[in-house]
Amino acid sequence: MTHNQTSAIVESPARWIRSRNRWTIFEILFWIATLAPLYFFPAYLNLASQVAITALFALSVDLVLGYAGIITLGHAMFFGLGAFTAGILSSRYGWGEPISGLLLGGMVAALAGYVTSFLIVRVQHLALIMVTLGLGLLTFELANSLRWLTGGTDGLTGISTWKIFGYFRFDLWGYTSYAYSLAVLFLGFLICRLVVSSSFGLALRGIRENVQRMPAIGSDYKWHLRKVYTISAAIAGIAGALLTQTTNTVTLEVLSFQRSADVVVMLILGGTGRLYGAIIGAVIFLVAKDQLAGINPQYWFLWIGILLMAVVLFMPKGILGGLSRLIRRED
Repeated sequence: MTHNQTSAIVESPARWIRSRNRWTIFEILFWIATLAPLYFFPAYLNLASQVAITALFALSVDLVLGYAGIITLGHAMFFGLGAFTAGILSSRYGWGEPISGLLLGGMVAALAGYVTSFLIVRVQHLALIMVTLGLGLLTFELANSLRWLTGGTDGLTGISTWKIFGYFRFDLWGYTSYAYSLAVLFLGFLICRLVVSSSFGLALRGIRENVQRMPAIGSDYKWHLRKVYTISAAIAGIAGALLTQTTNTVTLEVLSFQRSADVVVMLILGGTGRLYGAIIGAVIFLVAKDQLAGINPQYWFLWIGILLMAVVLFMPKGILGGLSRLIRRED
């Protein structure tokens, strides 16, 4: 947080909150641009759906990492819980209604997030990383052992998603999947924007900057951390359920450490604590992965590593952070 931003918040918190809720022309143009794949890149609609889903997951992690300072390497736990909830609902119980599947996936993940949040708020720094990593690995092994429910290493089969609102069928070309994923991403973004642009969001920034001072001003920082962790878990669960519904498949990969690590890389690329950084990071990472894997399937991660090092060296606050710093210099 810059000195000017801090001064503006101290001078008038209410005015600062109103300014943060105001939409800019660049934001409006950005969301209009997200419709481009529907008209100009129809061959990449399935990839675009994956980008939208991953961006929603990245937003959930940015809430806790970028705004509350909770470093997590196990957030795939909530993503996977949402994915398996939607998959089990369809394959085991024959219920494929998409909206209720999303909500139930989010609720299950939120419940898990609330329960584990009591453990999360007790530790900090390296211990926090280890706890989140351990929770993620435990959930992965638990899902693997419950083969009768999750399918184990084979995953779930027989998943079928019904028409959205009874009218929009999921087509082979991906038009419905992308439109559906984009709509859910936008709603998730609005929720995240509402959270971070409120007095609650200001409290989260205070916790991130100096957690020791928060009790001195009468703020129950542990309660704030539990709330944002639960909200973040719910959004991650919705993203997982969305993946299951748009692909009609779910495997243990949704609970893997690799998925948690990838989303942290995306946030480093785009910039933490900015919301749009999560979306930009997801776009860059997945598009680069798709193109580089096509060129060299064995060593594509090498080039991702080089890109990551370049961003860290020359843009420590991510691509959006580097661009904003460049704009301020020109002003």
